[in-house]
This record gives sequence, structure tokens and C-alpha cells, in this order.
Amino acid sequence: MTLDWTAFTPASALLGGLVIGGAAALLVLLGGRIAGISGILGGLLRRVPGERGWRLAFVAGLLISPWIYAAVAAPLRPRIDAGWGLLLVAGLLVGIGTRYGAGCTSGHGVCGLSRLSWRSAVATAVFMVAGFATVFVLRHLF
Repeated sequence: MTLDWTAFTPASALLGGLVIGGAAALLVLLGGRIAGISGILGGLLRRVPGERGWRLAFVAGLLISPWIYAAVAAPLRPRIDAGWGLLLVAGLLVGIGTRYGAGCTSGHGVCGLSRLSWRSAVATAVFMVAGFATVFVLRHLF
């Protein structure tokens, strides 16, 4: 494995991590809520009374932030080496895994680990191992 030093951006990664961690901390400290995307979106779809406003604001922030970034910095040019069919299957599998794992990577990996949750540590380890195995199989066996 080699590191692409031209794409290695520790400063922006650190800044992004600080923003995500700070937002998660504020949401739990000020609102008593976990910043797990699947839970936030699921609660929005269930239309829980009194919950709609902050959930809409959170999702809107996720959707608007790439345009804000593009307004102040050079837009990123992502490269996706998969077709629509594979992306749809992958999204479906992630959704199923999120239901079985009782949360997503943001809920378990960011919020659960910071609360020293054993269940979140196990879930995050399973997410990571499954991701490593998937990349290995797709890149080296197919």
C-alpha cells in the first residue's frame, strides 16, 4: 500500500473531524440527542411531534454544506469507479446493516465511542472489518 502524498490533507481532515465532533458534542449537550444520521433521518420520517424542526435543520445542513464549501474553496472532483447498479446494492446493504446494527457509523463511531459505549465499539469494529473485507474481495478477488 502506498500513500498518495498529493492527496494527503491532514489539516482539512483534522478541521473536518473537529467540526463533526464539536457538532455532535453540542447536539448531545444542548439537545440531549445523538448525532446519528440514520436515527435523525428515521425520526424525521416517523414525524415525531416536536422533533421535526431540528431534524430538518440537521439534514438541511448536511445537504447544503457541499455548496458552502465550494463557495469558499476549490470544489472537489470525486471519482466513483462503480456503476449505478452497484451503488444501489451498496446503499441497500448499508441500510440493512444500519437497521441490524441499531445505528450507523456516525451514531456508533463518532457518538458511541466518545461515550465509551461497548456496544458502539463492537459495532464500529464490525463496520470496519466488513469494509476492509469488501474492498479486499472487490479489488483482489474479482
